Amino acid sequence: MTSSHFSPRNAPAKARDLHAKASPDFGLKLAETQALLQHAAADFAPVTQASSLGAEDVVITHLINALQLDIPVFVLETGALHTETLALLERTQAHSRAPIVVHRPAHESVMQFVRQNGQDAMYQSIEQRKACCGVRKMAPLARALKGQRAWITGLRQEQSSARAEVPLIDQSEWQTAHQIMPASPSAGLCKLNPLARWTWGDVWHYIAEHQVDYNPLHDQFFPSIGCAPCTRAISLGEEFRAGRWWWEDEAAKECGLHVKP
Repeated sequence: MTSSHFSPRNAPAKARDLHAKASPDFGLKLAETQALLQHAAADFAPVTQASSLGAEDVVITHLINALQLDIPVFVLETGALHTETLALLERTQAHSRAPIVVHRPAHESVMQFVRQNGQDAMYQSIEQRKACCGVRKMAPLARALKGQRAWITGLRQEQSSARAEVPLIDQSEWQTAHQIMPASPSAGLCKLNPLARWTWGDVWHYIAEHQVDYNPLHDQFFPSIGCAPCTRAISLGEEFRAGRWWWEDEAAKECGLHVKP
């Protein structure tokens, strides 16, 4: 009689086993990233890291802790995150040297949006989906960035065509914000993207080498993870962010946090 119990032989491959492959110049990229984070702590304070608890962000938080930098981390807990993400948030809060600050949307604002538009409003139109992002993400982001001079993100050039020219240090919002987009939460801030030149393989190489805790949804083919209703796994051959707002036109796939003016 054969056993049908689960065994390591039929266990799905871990994301770090599938993807970890350092670039030939990974050492130079890592040194560049470390230098930028040290520069941020010394010359851009007050500065904070924005973390969605995705693979890129857990790498940055790990580096901040390893370098013992005084850079707090904030997470936007939208009220619609996966249980796996919430569990990782708790573990990160328990073990991080850097403070992990959680910002949530105003409860009444969420309830009002749901009463007026329904629980599944994000699927009805781009306008309603962005309005949902406005309540759940953009308003809390404004609170998170209040009083900051700069913020650190996990943006990489490889993530999408819209991000192909992401620089290490982005001062474009600082230069144009008050003239073009004065209502933006990031108006007047410098955006630092320490992993801008990293590949997906570099990210997972670092995670594997340092045994960084990560979201298990990555093992289920979720390369980019947001709110549960707006994120799905991707199939072989699909683009990195294909699982985000998959029912929308490709050009619309941003929530507003990283839209250029």
